[in-house]
Amino acid sequence: MKVRTASLAAAAMALVATAALTGCSSSGSTASGSPGDGSTGSGPVTLDFWGWAPGYAQSVALWNKSHPDIQVTFDTTAPGSKGGYTKMLTAVKAGNAPCLAQVGYETLPSFAAAGALQDVTSSAASAKSRFAAWTWNQVSIGGATYGIPVDTAPMALMYRKDLFAKYGITTPPATWDAYAADAAKVHAADPSVYLGDFGNDAYNYAGLAWQAGAPWFGTANQQWQVSLNNAGNQKVAAYWQGLLDKKLLKTDPSYDPSLYKDMANGKILSDVNAVWDAPIIASSVASTSGKWAVAPMPVWDAADPVYGNDGGSATAVLKGCAHAAQATAFAVWMSTDADSVSNLIKVTGIYPAATSGLTNPALSAPDSFYGGQKIYDVFNAETPHINTSWQWGPTMTQTSTDLGDGLGQAGTGGATLPSVLGTVQTKTVAEMKQQGLTVSG
Repeated sequence: MKVRTASLAAAAMALVATAALTGCSSSGSTASGSPGDGSTGSGPVTLDFWGWAPGYAQSVALWNKSHPDIQVTFDTTAPGSKGGYTKMLTAVKAGNAPCLAQVGYETLPSFAAAGALQDVTSSAASAKSRFAAWTWNQVSIGGATYGIPVDTAPMALMYRKDLFAKYGITTPPATWDAYAADAAKVHAADPSVYLGDFGNDAYNYAGLAWQAGAPWFGTANQQWQVSLNNAGNQKVAAYWQGLLDKKLLKTDPSYDPSLYKDMANGKILSDVNAVWDAPIIASSVASTSGKWAVAPMPVWDAADPVYGNDGGSATAVLKGCAHAAQATAFAVWMSTDADSVSNLIKVTGIYPAATSGLTNPALSAPDSFYGGQKIYDVFNAETPHINTSWQWGPTMTQTSTDLGDGLGQAGTGGATLPSVLGTVQTKTVAEMKQQGLTVSG
């Protein structure tokens, strides 16, 4: 991201400040063709697609069976935050990028600022009504559409129901106060056991801030506002710092083998995470199958429950794609075709962005790992209570890296969360100004 020029960054700011996630559409795209089934009549083409999510390759294979004139090759990259995005941006700069890429909603503005995205507004326009409005806003900046939404990521509590019972937790904690009380109860019974883990995933932490109504970014009067250190965010930080100070949480790094070893051994009893974490836990601690369950994410106010969102991706069309209409057609199909969505629900653990996906039978299937529970019922019930006005900033690679480092330091006692937020706020504002953006905060 650091290679973008000030002029590009300033242009992106103007785009985002104008759109502010309103999902405005434009007819300015040079791509043509209907995204309905990929039948553009332009002859056989091959499209490259880079991404990392499990299940994507299977959806690509389904497409290729029924679309001989538009074949897609899926290449597995490192996850975006672990090098995948850098590889994509480097390829765009070199002129040899794939047509399609898995890009998280949080990173799409940064790709736009880097000039790495293809405007597919015209070829995508007819698909807009097929998606939840707020997800379409996530792929639209300044009147241009740059990809197709795939999923959202409502959060919940995945927990060991057998061990909750062992330690006298008769019902999963419905509020954060109850979560803290249960954490103390478990750890008092056995100091080697923890209710949950405090990791170093900046986007998981973002979901906690999202739930609390504590935004990180906004736009007003043609300038960015940065609020990582505001009162709402300090409230969230103080809560988790309190649990860390009392040593009531394990501090394994997020998604690290040590985390899953502790889960398998009954040392970590639960995880507050996104819907896509459910299959990750299932594959990582398969020996505990049938002992887990899913409950709603604890809330701040039981009388007015609000939940968080941790993630969500688009299938973006990258700059220089010679077959943008066909790429868009595939992207729409992957997110809306019933068989593809079923696959992505089962393997990837998505919660569909396409409205038709919300009635997909795979969402109603019992999950044997979770004791036969229909776990998507939890996410279905939460979704209407997620604030969809959250806005990502234009330098999320820097912000997430700095925050992730700070979360790790807080976990080891090298820093406190309130001070981490202040540091990340300062660094983010400095980075944005360096990129030529007008910033307040």
